[in-house]
Amino acid sequence: MTAKQALVFSIVAPIYNERENLPELYRRVKAVMEGLGEPWELVLVDDGSTDGSTDLMRQLRAEDPEHVRPVIFARNFGHQIAVTAGMDYARGQAVVLMDADLQDPPEVIPDLVAKWREGYQVVYAVRAEREGETWFKKTTAAMFYRLIYRITDVKIPLDTGDFRLMDRKVVDVLKNMPEHHRFIRGMVSWVGFRQTGVPYKRAPRFAGETKYPLRKMLKFALDAITGFSYFPLQLATYVGFVSAGMAIIAIPVVVALRLTGSQAFYGQASTLIAVLFLGGVQLISLGILGEYLGRLYDEAKGRPLYVVAEAPEDDNA
Repeated sequence: MTAKQALVFSIVAPIYNERENLPELYRRVKAVMEGLGEPWELVLVDDGSTDGSTDLMRQLRAEDPEHVRPVIFARNFGHQIAVTAGMDYARGQAVVLMDADLQDPPEVIPDLVAKWREGYQVVYAVRAEREGETWFKKTTAAMFYRLIYRITDVKIPLDTGDFRLMDRKVVDVLKNMPEHHRFIRGMVSWVGFRQTGVPYKRAPRFAGETKYPLRKMLKFALDAITGFSYFPLQLATYVGFVSAGMAIIAIPVVVALRLTGSQAFYGQASTLIAVLFLGGVQLISLGILGEYLGRLYDEAKGRPLYVVAEAPEDDNA
């Protein structure tokens, strides 16, 4: 490939049981990218799909081998790992991350590209509106983004997901960050470079069901907090000091009440409450320490982030 024909744009989309969305995703991405008039590729990372998405990805590859590049995992490794694999296999000068459910409209890509051409190296899409989402989802998402913004060491833009364009320089830096419990948007903010946002209207899912139920949302939030903040550890310390302070204050109060013959602290009820409270604080603190230690253990094992069963480079095998 000559310099004139050098690949300019890579579109990365993780796929997990998105068979109903794949044809429309390909159609809309192709229409947008052909409008830009630059060489492009669509990197589809199959994260252990079981609904036939894998075969459909192979079919799209057979129909358009110039643009479609499927990367097929040996099993499910998770959304953030799939995004990471997409960046590893992307060859473009600029890499666009987006979801396959079309809540991130491909039609926003030209706006991201325009900012990139102005000299910005990270252009993130800001969710100005969120259609098709419940009140609970919108409320918890808003709380999550603001909590992360306040307690993390890195200032992550509010109301942004993984939908963004990154320059090749940024992608190459991220490829050298191999941590297992990944929070991509936090990692992108951490690396720095010139960054700006583009507002957009987040669409409802084109088809299918969400792949982020409450359980996965909570795990994702935990990865974000423990990956970029010591606040939970500090919180345990603060609660310990408060408990100790309450005990120091309570000692002379209890002595005085006993000397005056008060019946306020006789019996086992007050002792039981104090023991349960302090025991709860200790167990919570141990749990927080366990979360951080568990992440250290995962990193120490040195296992690969993912295992690929089939990739574009295997086509001639």
